[in-house]
Parts: sequence; C-alpha cells; structure tokens
Amino acid sequence: MPYLTKSLLAALMTALSFFVALPVPASAQDRDISVDSILNDLQAPGGGNPKGDVTIVAFLDYNCPFCKKSAPDLEKLVKTDGKIRLVYKDWPILTSASFHGAQLALAAKHQGKYEQVHHALMAIPGMRISKEKMTEAVQTSGVDMERLNQDLKQHGPEIQALIQRNLDQADALGLSGTPVYLIGPFKASGALTYEQFRQAVADARARGKQ
Repeated sequence: MPYLTKSLLAALMTALSFFVALPVPASAQDRDISVDSILNDLQAPGGGNPKGDVTIVAFLDYNCPFCKKSAPDLEKLVKTDGKIRLVYKDWPILTSASFHGAQLALAAKHQGKYEQVHHALMAIPGMRISKEKMTEAVQTSGVDMERLNQDLKQHGPEIQALIQRNLDQADALGLSGTPVYLIGPFKASGALTYEQFRQAVADARARGKQ
C-alpha cells in the first residue's frame, strides 16, 4: 500500500496557480496514513458517480461559513458534471457542536441519508450553530430520527473512529482550516465558486491525460 512519502504526496497533489501549495508532512508515513486510506475509506460517505473519472475529497465542518458558501456550488457541479466521485471527510474542528453535527450526519449514513442530513446542516445560516439547532435541522430533513438515534448508539465507536481518522489525515496533510478540497491531483482551500470547481476538475482531467 502506498504511503504518503514526499514523492507520492507531490504526485497526488499539486497546487493550482490560484490555490495554496500543500506542504509535505514529514510524519505521514509514521502515522501509517496512505493515499488509499484518504481516497478509499470504506466508511467515509460519498456522493456523485462512484465510477467517476475525477475524485473530490472534501474536508468540512458544519460550523464553517466558507464550507456553507461553497456547498451549493459543489453540489451543482457534481450534479451537472455527472462524472465526479465525491468523498466527504467530516472534520469537526471549530466547536463541540461541529462534532455533534458530524455524528448526526454519519449516523444518517446507516439509513442511506447522509447527504440529506449533510445538506440540511450546511443550509443552516451563520456560524457557531448550537447542537440544538443542528438537531432541529436534522429532524426536519426527513430522516427517521428513531433509527438515527439507534444507529448513534449501535455505531458510535465506528463513527468516532472515522472522525478520528479524518482528523489524523488532515493533520498529516498539514491542513489548517476548513474547507479543503482535494480535486484529483490538486488541493484547494477556502470558499470555491462553481467556476473554480469546474476549472479545477477540467485541469485534473487534462493532467490525467498527460
């Protein structure tokens, strides 16, 4: 299994001209974090086309206003493009409520409604959203709350382990704040527009044909 050595990381992610360059973490190999573990964690929820030719890995926090700003454009791109594989990395680093939101979304995955809850949480305006407001948004999203609470209990350790893996991966990659998008061989930080997402995907496809 390939680990994140300098050469592999450089091959995996190169900064676009309008993106921040991704530093190479010296500790990635020591942490046993591989390229495959980032791109293909079987427990990580996904969206888009599972056989897409470009993968976008999104590190997000439900209290991040920049994540919320770019969320509709990312959703639009995935739907209109049709050939993008999306991997969600719940990365709750801003508040304790962020962790609560991540738990709710990941529990909803077990009834096939991760994206439904994800979009409901991203649609809450503002920042420093409380746990109570997050729970209310999930309740009105149409999920089965009784089952969600059961899944929180039954799959709690699994959800906790997935969030910890996301935290470890972000740390090993040297990420400093949300949102971060790994788009094919590129890395982008901040609130991207639809056009920036589209251009990054087009460049990733062009890079893949070289």
